[in-house]
Amino acid sequence: MKPHPPLPPPSSRGWGGGAPGRRRAFACALAGAALALALLCLFHGAAFGPTLRHPRLRHRAFQAQAQAPLPADLALSSLPVCDARHSELIPCLDRGLHHQLRLRLNLSLMEHYERHCPPAPRRLNCLIPPPDGYLVPIRWPRSRDEVWTANIPHTHLASEKSDQRWMVVNGEKINFPGGGTHFHFGADKYIVHLAQMLGFPNDKLNNEGNIRNVLDVGCGVASFGAYLLPLDIIAMSLAPNDVHENQIQFALERGIPSTLGVLGTRRLPYPSRSFEMAHCSRCRIDWLQRDGILLLEVDRVLRPGGYFVYSSPEAYAHHDPVNREIWRQMSNLAQRMCWRIASKKEQTVIWVKPLTNGCYMRREPRALPPMCGHDDDPDAAWNVLMKACITPYSKRVNKVKGSELLPWPQRLTAPPPRLEEIGISSKNFSEDNEIWNSRVAQYWKLMKSEIQKYSFRNVMDMNANLGGFAASLRKKDVWVMNVVPFMESGKLKIIYDRGLIGTIHNWCESFSTYPRTYDLLHAWLLFSEMENQGCGLEDLLIEMDRIMRPHGYAIIRDKAAVIDYIKRLLPALRWDDWSSEVKPKRDALSSAGDERVLIVRKRLWDQAPKASS
Repeated sequence: MKPHPPLPPPSSRGWGGGAPGRRRAFACALAGAALALALLCLFHGAAFGPTLRHPRLRHRAFQAQAQAPLPADLALSSLPVCDARHSELIPCLDRGLHHQLRLRLNLSLMEHYERHCPPAPRRLNCLIPPPDGYLVPIRWPRSRDEVWTANIPHTHLASEKSDQRWMVVNGEKINFPGGGTHFHFGADKYIVHLAQMLGFPNDKLNNEGNIRNVLDVGCGVASFGAYLLPLDIIAMSLAPNDVHENQIQFALERGIPSTLGVLGTRRLPYPSRSFEMAHCSRCRIDWLQRDGILLLEVDRVLRPGGYFVYSSPEAYAHHDPVNREIWRQMSNLAQRMCWRIASKKEQTVIWVKPLTNGCYMRREPRALPPMCGHDDDPDAAWNVLMKACITPYSKRVNKVKGSELLPWPQRLTAPPPRLEEIGISSKNFSEDNEIWNSRVAQYWKLMKSEIQKYSFRNVMDMNANLGGFAASLRKKDVWVMNVVPFMESGKLKIIYDRGLIGTIHNWCESFSTYPRTYDLLHAWLLFSEMENQGCGLEDLLIEMDRIMRPHGYAIIRDKAAVIDYIKRLLPALRWDDWSSEVKPKRDALSSAGDERVLIVRKRLWDQAPKASS
C-alpha cells in the first residue's frame, strides 16, 4: 500500500541501435512495465490480493516518503472491506486458521484457545465490517446493564444460561441482571459475602483501598468485575474464546475491563505480584492437572498475602465422592504451596498466600511442587511456558513482609517500590506524571467541541510506558488497557503497582480482542517503533481500525513524517469523520525530531459484502 520511490533511470547499455539492441530494449521495457505493475499492485495490494507483503519494500517506501512528500493524487482513497463472515474476526484466535495451517495442538492443554497468529501471506488486510443493523453502543453507565442486540447478535448464551441470570434478551436490547453461575441472586450480594468472610471493614471488599487489582478467571460476561467497580476495585476479567465464544465480547460491549485469555501452556501476559486477589467462580478449570501448574501460575501473579477465592462444588458438595476426592487433593496442593485457608463458608473457600519465604524454607527437601530456579525470571510473560514451580520472594519482599504498596488511590501517583528494578528514579517518575497530566489536558481541549461526558469508556494506551496517560484519566469515568511492548515488558509491573491494569503485546501481531471494542486508542511514538522493527504501518492502522468502535477516536502522537503519511490514509480507513492536528509543546518525553498530535474520529459505515456460498 505504501508508495514506492521512482525507479532509477535505465542504463544506456542495451539501448543502442540494431535489431539485437531493439530486442534488448523491448525486453527491458517489458521488464520495466512488469516491475511497475508489480509496484502498483503492491501499493494497491489490498485491492488485488489478501495481504500487504514484503515489509522491507514498505520500509524503503516510507523512508522515501519521509524525504519527499507524496503528490496529493497518490493518497489512497479506499481499502477493501472484508465480507460479512469476518465481522467478528480475531486473527490470532481464529480456529479456522488452525485447520488451514494444520497445526497440531493439544486440546487437553487448551492450546487451541491460545494465540496462533496468521503468517503474512494469510493475513486479511481489509476493513472489518460491523454486523447488519449495528448501532453506536449504549453509553456507560447504562451499558453495564443493557446493550444493543444488533451489536452482538448471539442470543444462544442467554438461553443457555437463563437459569443463572447472566443475561436476558428483551427485543432490541440484551439486559444483564447481574447474576452468574454461582451467584444467581446477584454479584453485588456475593461480593458483600466475600468481604464478610474476610472480616473487612464495613463489609467492603476493597479493605480500605488495600484490595485494588483482581484477576477474575473464567469470568463469564464479567458481572463480578462490573459490581467491583463501585468499590474502586478493577478486575482483569479473563475468559477464552471457547464454546461460550461471546462472553468477553458482551463484557467489553458493556464497558467492563476484560480480555480474552486462557490458562493453557503459556504464562498469562502479566508480571509477578500483580493482583491482590484471584477469583474462580465455577470456572471449570482442572487445578490439579500437571502437578498443579495452573494454580502455580495464579500463585505467580498474586501479591504477598494475596487471596484466592474459590467458589465451586468441590469446596462444599462433599456428599459426592468425586467432589470429595478433588477437594482432598486440592487442599493438599494448596497446603504444599504454603497457602492457608483464610475463611471457608457455605459454598466458598478463600486461601491466602504467605507474606514471606518462611514456609517455603520449612518444607521437606525435594517437596513438590519445587521452588523455581534462580535463573527463572518471574516477570517474563510474553510467550513464556508455564512452570510447575513456586516463585519465591526477593530478599527485599521477604524482609518487608509485603508489597510495600500504599492503599488506593495513593498508590496511583506514589513512586512504586519496583521502580528501581527497571532503573527509573522517583524524580523521573514524578516528572512523567506531570508531563502526562499536561498532555492529556491538551488532548481534551482539542476534542472539547466534539465529545460529551460519556463519549469514552473503553480506552487503550497502545504504548503505555509507565501508565502516565491512564493515571491522568483517573477523574474520567473510563478504564484503560495499558499495553506495554514486549521489548519493555518490565514496565508493566510498575503499571500494576500503581493500581492500573494492562498487558504485554507485540504490535507486529494482532491484539487478542473482538472488533469494535475500544472507544479511544492512544498511540505515542508507536508507529516509529514499529517502523524500526520492520513492521508495516498499514498493518497497524488496519488493526487499530478493527478494534476501534465506529465514532471512536484515535490520538496518534508521533514524528511529523509519520503523521503526514497517516493523514494520506484517513479517507481509505474512513477515519475522516473529524480530525484535529497540532504541534505540541516540547517536553522531557518529546522525541528528537519534530512531533505532531493527530486526533481522528472513525465513521460509522456498513458496506460489508455478503460471504460467498
